[in-house]
Amino acid sequence: MADTRKPTFKPQAGTRPGVVSAERSLDDPVGGPSGSAGGKDSNVLAFPEPKGRKRRRAVITALAIIVALVAGIIVAAIYSPVFAVRTVTVDGTKLLQAGSVQKALEPVKGKPLPQISDAEIAALLKPLVQVRSVSTEARPPSELLVHVVERVPVALVKSGDNYSLVDVDGVQLGSTADTASVALPLIDGQGANQNLFRAITAVLATLPADVLAKMASASASSPDAVELKLTDGKIVVWGNADEKELKARVLQALLKAPANPKVPVNVYDVSAPRHPFTK
Repeated sequence: MADTRKPTFKPQAGTRPGVVSAERSLDDPVGGPSGSAGGKDSNVLAFPEPKGRKRRRAVITALAIIVALVAGIIVAAIYSPVFAVRTVTVDGTKLLQAGSVQKALEPVKGKPLPQISDAEIAALLKPLVQVRSVSTEARPPSELLVHVVERVPVALVKSGDNYSLVDVDGVQLGSTADTASVALPLIDGQGANQNLFRAITAVLATLPADVLAKMASASASSPDAVELKLTDGKIVVWGNADEKELKARVLQALLKAPANPKVPVNVYDVSAPRHPFTK
């Protein structure tokens, strides 16, 4: 005969009477071994990836591809014979002939334009003392333009039977046997004294070209007492190197002022340029 007795629930220790314990062993499978409802993976929830993150990843990937392509193009340009120098063009030369500069730059021909630097060009032109500085401009696919800044002669210095043309640093840029053929002042005997020489050439380098062409000679008893002599015999008292640009402008204005036959001028004093005077 079937047992019709109701099952009896015995509460576990620590539970209140009338409360059924829901605790079970973790090893007690619910829903079968296949991991269906109640299995090991039933507590893992899959959330969709945010759209913003996907978008950022796509942008980063695209940027990485672009950078790689650009780098490849740059590397190809640096070493490609397509950009090899075939023509060298020179401008800015007066003392030098462009041909002599081009001859000195023969070693760069056949070299790709991106590999050529201003420092390399300056090193090749260093033997040409007339060159003060250079800069380059690449004109793809095969032309290199070289801009030359030459040293400017500001005076003549007696050298044996000839006269050397020198710039503000004393670099000899050429020579002549006839001082009348060059519109530059002669530095009187201070070539051996570097302090006096630099004081004089610094003054001459400041003068406008039209004023410099009127100078016959320059001298100095000290760096603070530079004196110039014009081709007509008149004297310019310059003084020291202070405010030399202002002194140059004042002297230019004085020389352009109309002459007064009744008041001849023999001396232009610009040593105090804000209060110049003539006598």
